[in-house]
Amino acid sequence: MADTDLFSPLTLRDLEIPNRIAVSPMCQYSCDTDGLPTEWHRVHLGSRAVGGAGIVMTEATAVEPRGRITPHDLGIWTDEQASALEPTTEFIRDQGSVPAIQLAHAGHKASKRKPWEGNDPIAPEEGGWEVLSPSPEAYPPFGGERPEMRKATVDDIQDVVDAYRAAAERSLSAGFEIAEVHAAHGYLLHEFLSPVTNQREDDYGGSFENRTRFVREVTAAVREVWPDDKPVFVRISGTDWLDDEPESWDVEQSARLAADLAEIGADLIDVSSGGLHPDQDATGGPNFQVPLAERVGEGGDIAVGAVGGITEPEQADALVRNDRADLVLVGREFLRDPYFGLRAADELAGEEAPAEWPIQYRRAVR
Repeated sequence: MADTDLFSPLTLRDLEIPNRIAVSPMCQYSCDTDGLPTEWHRVHLGSRAVGGAGIVMTEATAVEPRGRITPHDLGIWTDEQASALEPTTEFIRDQGSVPAIQLAHAGHKASKRKPWEGNDPIAPEEGGWEVLSPSPEAYPPFGGERPEMRKATVDDIQDVVDAYRAAAERSLSAGFEIAEVHAAHGYLLHEFLSPVTNQREDDYGGSFENRTRFVREVTAAVREVWPDDKPVFVRISGTDWLDDEPESWDVEQSARLAADLAEIGADLIDVSSGGLHPDQDATGGPNFQVPLAERVGEGGDIAVGAVGGITEPEQADALVRNDRADLVLVGREFLRDPYFGLRAADELAGEEAPAEWPIQYRRAVR
């Protein structure tokens, strides 16, 4: 591969990642209603490994049934689900990529229809379920009817922590080498972080320490069962993008949280943003979340990943070359081009030898 910063290895603990390109987790909403992966998942994830990504990460994978966004989300709450993912992780490794899984709980954004079916809440009598929220009265008006919602009790919180721990154990047995805790995009852990959606008055609400307690407990539970030689990531929303809201989650709190998570044993903070409230005022455009990743990286001795609006090889390379991020997570561009990693290597190589495309495809690129 080209001798560029984007294609230099990244070593986290004892795991060497072959390059700095990761497939960002992207929901496919393509399971049946039992959370089992289908051939779609195997081909979708496998083709990105063939396409040169250093890390191939699953979509948000629910740690318990009520943690799904839709009834068609991927799950990891049973041994059967873990076993069904083994052929996919094996194929990803065989292509020289690192298989990763994002462990998730949708919180009060659960029990929805697929986006292309309207994204409306599904009532329990129609196949939906009661969803968890830190403070149901603070549920933001995303449109449509409110789902059946309950305020999470301390027992509920501990049940979810246990579910993350068990999901991490199953993920390891399925062959994943990186576990990422999803604490972004308005899902359960982010809902606890932000004062916009967390109006609790117990040990899980109010102060920064209390609002971050749940995320810290989940990360510690995953780290507890994840091998010492393998890394744990945490995805956060660097900001709620609610500048007019005096009390919301912002980048300064994110930087502080990153330092706390580093002490617990997290190895990389995957910095996205928003997703909590429909009034968010996100700027959008190329690299629009990169300044958030830079600030978070300053908050502790921990690697950071940048994501959002990254579509060009030179753009991705510059982020690593200029020390703006340790890892570049690419989402929609990998949907448009499963071979983005190989194309990036070729484009950045200049007059040097092009990337090692699979031998079955080389007649198309030589």
